[in-house]
Amino acid sequence: MPNDNPPNSFTDFEALIALTDGLTLAQVCRLTGLESSTIQNWVKRGFVPHPLNKRYDSRLLARIRVISMLRDSLRIEQIGELMQIVNGNTDDTSDDIIAEEKLLSCLIKAAELAQSGISVDESAEKTAAESGVDENACNRLKGALKVMVLAYIAGQYKNKADTEFCKLKEEY
Repeated sequence: MPNDNPPNSFTDFEALIALTDGLTLAQVCRLTGLESSTIQNWVKRGFVPHPLNKRYDSRLLARIRVISMLRDSLRIEQIGELMQIVNGNTDDTSDDIIAEEKLLSCLIKAAELAQSGISVDESAEKTAAESGVDENACNRLKGALKVMVLAYIAGQYKNKADTEFCKLKEEY
């Protein structure tokens, strides 16, 4: 299993976002390593809510980071469906079972547990149980976290395979 660690906890950015009343697209791009056209495409297609006054709050940044963590192994439409299973309509927070920021933190924690040798099933179950959501939501979150962690790890393997392939091509 690749040893690359998942991104740092979302709390690393919360203070910055609070102090600046949201981030600009350029700041989000610098923090995530994504192109502005990618983020704008996700907004246009409804995978990320429209920023308010061109400022990305912690909810939007968390959603962008979750999508970014999964995109190496899942199609954007699959990620959108997965996010919808967890939190319903992108533009409506009233149907969310968990805040996007908390979902990102859960994904990071579950991925770290899985990479430390705990099974994906156990890491998803432990993380969902500790999330504070109700029992019905906990089962849904656990299932989504399993898929997310598997996709994240698969993406790491894909990237590692791509790197090794490039080295092999250069060598021969």
